[in-house]
Amino acid sequence: MEPITVTADAEEFTCNAYLVPGEATALVDAGTMPGVDDVIADALDDAGVEGLDRVVVTHQHYDHVEELDAVVDRFDPRVLAHADHPHRDVALQGGDEVLVGDEPCEVVETPGHADDHVSLVGDERLYSGDVVVYNDGAFDDGSFGRTDMAGQSRETLVESLHAILDRLPETVEAMYAGHGDVYRASDGPDTVREVIERATERAERREPKYPDE
Repeated sequence: MEPITVTADAEEFTCNAYLVPGEATALVDAGTMPGVDDVIADALDDAGVEGLDRVVVTHQHYDHVEELDAVVDRFDPRVLAHADHPHRDVALQGGDEVLVGDEPCEVVETPGHADDHVSLVGDERLYSGDVVVYNDGAFDDGSFGRTDMAGQSRETLVESLHAILDRLPETVEAMYAGHGDVYRASDGPDTVREVIERATERAERREPKYPDE
């Protein structure tokens, strides 16, 4: 089944949280939207799926984990994350394989925007968190995570973008990023690889992403 953006109707700043029904029904990130657990419950009912098997955390910035308590309390899923967290059940490492819905995904460690950032690379979909997005106000056709805050590194982020490109199958058709729109190659002029290559080229210029960076 196609991932469902359960934070689509959020009225406050949040990441995109994706519900992926399937053999291992997964939520990729939890977001900050109050009541997201109700949206998840309704989406599970609509999909005819019983329960939420797992939450996969791309990184632990507040906009990605604020509602994790509510989701865990409501559905009691396993929580998979790279860094330690009170709710973590499984410690993710680069090279691990994680089932997201029906799709096996490789865990790729992608720091730079956050030390604990991981991306999930499947044969058809990429869950890229904040390391690479399609549009975010800075760029509309391939952008990269900000690196102007404490603990962030443009050099490390560029290395992470190359790590994704090195592991990205040509069959990947869609990129589900932490912010902005989902990018589907079938709807746009570029492949997912081309979007990430464009974002990488922009990051490699070492120019400020935002004027105050």
